[in-house]
Amino acid sequence: MKQLCLLLLTIFTHFLLPSNVEAADLEQELLSESGILIDADTGQVLYEKNAEKSMYPASLTKVATAIYAIETADMDEMVTVSAKARAVEGTRVYLEEGEQVPLKKLIQGMLINSGNDAGVAIAEHLGGTSELFAEDLNSYLQAVVGVRNTHFTNAHGLFNENHTTTASDLAKTTQYAMKNSTFREIFRTKKLKWEGEAWSTTLYHHHKMIRENPYEGITGGKTGYVDESGHTLITTAKRSDLRLIAVTLKAESQAWAYQDAEVLLDFGFDHFETVTVPEGTKFTSDNGTTYRTGSDIVYSKMKGQDAELSVDDQGTLAINQDKESLDTSFVLEGDKEKQEAEKNKKAAADHTDKQSSFSYLWIIVMAGIGLLFFRKWIKRVVM
Repeated sequence: MKQLCLLLLTIFTHFLLPSNVEAADLEQELLSESGILIDADTGQVLYEKNAEKSMYPASLTKVATAIYAIETADMDEMVTVSAKARAVEGTRVYLEEGEQVPLKKLIQGMLINSGNDAGVAIAEHLGGTSELFAEDLNSYLQAVVGVRNTHFTNAHGLFNENHTTTASDLAKTTQYAMKNSTFREIFRTKKLKWEGEAWSTTLYHHHKMIRENPYEGITGGKTGYVDESGHTLITTAKRSDLRLIAVTLKAESQAWAYQDAEVLLDFGFDHFETVTVPEGTKFTSDNGTTYRTGSDIVYSKMKGQDAELSVDDQGTLAINQDKESLDTSFVLEGDKEKQEAEKNKKAAADHTDKQSSFSYLWIIVMAGIGLLFFRKWIKRVVM
């Protein structure tokens, strides 16, 4: 009966709620308890709902485990599966105790098929124990990725009351991970032939927007579920030059989670664009000082609205928009040509000052010598 009610409510929301909504109305349609949409290139937040609230991520944890393993180990390393990895509960790739598996294959099994056993095998291989691995993973996420409100107790996301994060931190972690080509390759893999000691099959990506219900521009995703977390999703997509990352946490049903992901991505592609300010672009402050961009600067803006760009006397470029949450700033370089000219001018002035000082000193010395001879001459005349 409960499932029937959820199905009817899903149908109701899908057909009766508007699909193309403004930012002010989006929160009313988002069914998940927490969610965020960011521009993957700029990191700017395009929409958020309870994005800083502490939540249970379930298997979205595996995104963090995967990028940590990719960046800190050799993908060809052979991992020996332990009894603990073999016995872990939940979704598995049915590893056998003592089986030796390349690290990359375990990451594939963990991301594509959400294998918890693969997650434990990775953790024990890299950290010695799952507990020590979690400590290393947390340190990595804070120091390298820059998250601030994440504390993981395991590599896979099975429930632990202390295993928490936020939609914001998950988006930031995914943004970081998507810069890695190995991660991107695995994250978007639709299916993979799997040959193991106990299981030979074809793995199919669990994220339905990648396979069963394809979304235009989809580039990857990860699903998650435990009773305490509800249904969780990470979804990435690209259209034209705009790359988006959507995270939704604690939806009551899988259908709601997917609807939220689609709503967020549609909202992003319908309303936003990424703008590039090319390297070398010059800006002049109110006091006449010229600054330039040392590299390409990218920022997000709403379609049909102009951004105001201004630089202060310290060389900080401010980008202000009608949607204040999109306001951002960048530190520019001083204009090298002008700096060089000013440097040469200062050097010339210093040289002139030194010459003038030397001339004055020479005059004083000569005047002193002349005065000395003059006094001696006076004495001789008087005598």
